[in-house]
Amino acid sequence: MNDRIIYINTNEYEKEVLKGQSVVLDFYSTECPPCEALADKFESLSEIFGNDIKFVKILRQENRPLAESLGVKSSPTLIFFKNGEIVGERLTGDIRRDDIIKNFELLLTEDRYKELLKQVKPVQTSCDVLILGAGPAGLTSAIYAAQAKMDTIVVDIARPGGQVTTTHLVSNYPGFNKPIEGYMLMHYMEEQAKGAGAKTRFSVDVTKVDLAAHKIEIDGFETISAKKIIIASGSSYKPLNVQGEKEYKGQGISYCATCDAKYYEGKDVTVIGGGNSAIEESMFISKFANSITIVHQFDHLQANKTAQEHAFANPKIRFMFEHEPRSFEKTAKGMLVTVEDLKTKEYKKLDTDGVFIFAGMRANLDLFTNSGLELDRWGYVEIDESMHTNIHGVFAVGDVASKQYRQITVAVSEGTIAAINAVKEIETID
Repeated sequence: MNDRIIYINTNEYEKEVLKGQSVVLDFYSTECPPCEALADKFESLSEIFGNDIKFVKILRQENRPLAESLGVKSSPTLIFFKNGEIVGERLTGDIRRDDIIKNFELLLTEDRYKELLKQVKPVQTSCDVLILGAGPAGLTSAIYAAQAKMDTIVVDIARPGGQVTTTHLVSNYPGFNKPIEGYMLMHYMEEQAKGAGAKTRFSVDVTKVDLAAHKIEIDGFETISAKKIIIASGSSYKPLNVQGEKEYKGQGISYCATCDAKYYEGKDVTVIGGGNSAIEESMFISKFANSITIVHQFDHLQANKTAQEHAFANPKIRFMFEHEPRSFEKTAKGMLVTVEDLKTKEYKKLDTDGVFIFAGMRANLDLFTNSGLELDRWGYVEIDESMHTNIHGVFAVGDVASKQYRQITVAVSEGTIAAINAVKEIETID
């Protein structure tokens, strides 16, 4: 265990945090993919800044009163303290390494901060196949490329597994006659890829991308160049862009039922959305919550029929069809959601303990802005039958690619095709 990181409980909070000079406090949870993603960053940063800043972790599940007193509603949450006072920006969810470092500037003198940043030394790395994304498509590509004796590196800004790790149960993946937990399915894929020889760079910040040159930079210091690149960056939940959503993310608003549903035991929850994710995640939340109100803009659900049947049969779930959220506000109870009845234009108030938002998906292409990738009208990457994009030597697979169906089985199929083609093309060139 890293001796620069301190694990505490509530009884030690005053001594280690409030009486500490410069402290970063991590409220984490078990079985929480974003927490695991942060852990690697937390540890690596402690190696550089740990002599000047105290790195402290506290298990949120076992210290709930303290978490609630500090307004911590989501895992992970980072809070920065200077001489016992909270400073900087509170960080939650998928936390970027750069954002953590920016807050460290408030905890150190200007000269010391600059001095520590100089300890990060540039590194040059090359490989045969570089895979950007470690979901089902990316890990499948890694398995096939590594088994073909290609020098393979998989890069992901979070932990491996993608959206599947936040899926409670996967019931339609071939080879499993009973539903399997999403995180376990992806754990098996990750272990298989590593066992085949694939190298990994997880929980990193991709700071530069040059697809034409087949190069990326991660964490501002390592440049990786490759003969072939496979984009497997997946998709993510769309924000609603409603008043209060950004302000209260992690403080009453969540996008991950697997991460946060357990904190709503016996409470009332509001879910926004009516597709597969919204309904399937609502079923999971119902294991904990007293009641769930699903707010959906249409007059019927878009989820698959089986999921709908289960939801309609669940006595904890009620529906508000043809309604849309207009604002989120913090209250003593939790959250106040203002919704509009789309038929009558009437505004209604929902007093709830917490909100989960599942309002559709968007391709994760922020890393590739101005890269020259051709996209379809919905913002997904155009590909041919071999998974090639319009950029030479660059493939796209999985949920980031344009297609009719987005399923795990489709993603692994595309990952297979891309890897086989990449290997053949490399061998032809060599």
